[in-house]
Amino acid sequence: MPVLHRNARYNCRVIFLNKKILLIRPKISLANTGNYRELRWFTPWSKARHVEEYFLPRIIQEVTGQETVPFGDAVLATKDTCLGAEICEELWAPNSPHIEMGLDGVEIFTNSSGSHHVLRKAQARVDLVNSATAKNGGIYILANQKGCDGDRLYYDGCAMISMNGETVAQGSQFSLDDVEVLVATLDLEDVRSYRAEISSCNLAASKVNPYPRVKVNFALSCPDDIDVPTCMPIQWRHHSPEEEISLGPACWLWDYLRRSKQAGFLLPLSGGIDSSATACIVYSMCHQVCLAVKNGNADVLADARRIVNDEVYIPEDPREFCKRVFTTCYMASENSSQDTCQRAKLLAEQIGSYHINLNIDVAVKAVVGIFCVVTGQTPRFSVHGGSSRENLALQNVQARVRMVLAYLFAQLTLWARGMPGGLLVLGSANVDESLRGYLTKYDCSSADINPIGGISKTDLKNFIQYCIENFQLTALRSIMSAPPTAELEPLLDGQIAQIDEVDMGMTYAELSIYGKLRKMAKAGPYSMFCKLINMWKEICTPREVASKVKHFFRMYSVNRHKMTTLTPSYHAENYSPDDNRFDLRPFLYNTSWSWQFRCIDKQVSKLEKKEGISVVEDVD
Repeated sequence: MPVLHRNARYNCRVIFLNKKILLIRPKISLANTGNYRELRWFTPWSKARHVEEYFLPRIIQEVTGQETVPFGDAVLATKDTCLGAEICEELWAPNSPHIEMGLDGVEIFTNSSGSHHVLRKAQARVDLVNSATAKNGGIYILANQKGCDGDRLYYDGCAMISMNGETVAQGSQFSLDDVEVLVATLDLEDVRSYRAEISSCNLAASKVNPYPRVKVNFALSCPDDIDVPTCMPIQWRHHSPEEEISLGPACWLWDYLRRSKQAGFLLPLSGGIDSSATACIVYSMCHQVCLAVKNGNADVLADARRIVNDEVYIPEDPREFCKRVFTTCYMASENSSQDTCQRAKLLAEQIGSYHINLNIDVAVKAVVGIFCVVTGQTPRFSVHGGSSRENLALQNVQARVRMVLAYLFAQLTLWARGMPGGLLVLGSANVDESLRGYLTKYDCSSADINPIGGISKTDLKNFIQYCIENFQLTALRSIMSAPPTAELEPLLDGQIAQIDEVDMGMTYAELSIYGKLRKMAKAGPYSMFCKLINMWKEICTPREVASKVKHFFRMYSVNRHKMTTLTPSYHAENYSPDDNRFDLRPFLYNTSWSWQFRCIDKQVSKLEKKEGISVVEDVD
């Protein structure tokens, strides 16, 4: 909790026992990267092993009967052991407090954490906790936040207890339960035996600066416990990335739905991979709700009844529940194929959503008609002889009309069906398309929330395959095999002529690599080129790599302004381009990158001379 001490605001753990506060422990290492800005709100405690007197507010004094309590960097000494506290980020710090606490005799470490979910992150968290007790022994208890933070993050629980480098208890990673209690019975003598064998730690312990100890008249063990069985180490069961996509965003959506007090979701379902993956996540959410109700979660049942406006309703069948809370809408145009229409309809039938088919041509022609009347000019698609500007503008009109209609139907569909409430609009632009800017500003990517906005196209394809196998959604097979397309340009002989990867000038696999290098490796154009000429040396010449890197950075910088209005998305990747709180960058760049591109050209020339290749003009 936030505590104001001598007019400075600290992020603290308040440790209490039987209505008495034992210690207020301020956070030492604040999270100030990525999604976190703790230094904006709190001051780190910089007085190592120092304790001060804290005067309790009168409202607290009346409850505890205490005037002052210890405040600072201390540990608790009970009758049978010694406990220390870490707070969240301190576990990830290079000089974690548990290191010297352990050397000073602390046997049990507790950590109240707010560690958000990212795909494939749980393994790192588990390794950190186990390694915290592997070097110097001890028991580590990690309790992690659960649920949506009211923003883009989802905290995935995953509580655990570790002893001497091994996991002895594992909590659930994704759950609709607000509270989960994890219990383990362990023998403190195992910690002491483990430590006694590590001579290097014993030598370091003899030199350590001791922590202030707060004495607690309490014992965690009882004298006569020889026959109490202790917990044995277990093998950690990790979710696959596909399972994480199925569960994490689904729980996030449920939290958002119940807390926003809306009646469900509306999704523009195009019949492509992205919108279909979004629909599958909502279907997974319905599965999780039915399972939670089956397991006796009264809170989930109460929320479900309020959402569907039925006081006696019990969600038992995911498809039936999906019909009540999920509306899908296929918005056809003269550029849409029958194939995508049928795919969307079949998927909607299999997941049970309330499905709407409509045609947007009348609205598109009306909007374009206004422009024609005012200017006397009629824009044409490229295939009809129009310029690239005309072609792009006509595509954007279609996309933006779909956004307007999505919000109209979200507000009034339930009204038209004689039901109360409104619907939240779901977006379905993936992280790679956002990075490249391959979306229309204020189109169907503009929504209330987006459960796949932090997930790569590659992971979404794997997730679709997972849904085919685990949810028996056979409609996804044809969606998987179809090339991704925006369907905004005219068809050729009734067949799709527009392919996403051709339009973008790069593959989705390449986009994922660019994204990771740009954000996680902090690579600009030249640094990215230097890394990729080695990564891709078997498939690309340095000149080809240079051309690809330049094209990516041109498109990234030209379209960066779109990130300022990006729909709030579930944060699932560390290369997300989210401009709101994670990836704070300029949105007006010098898109020629003149200095960086010249450096790349010089390096290409050097490499070609070295290989004996005749040097030609600068790379496009």
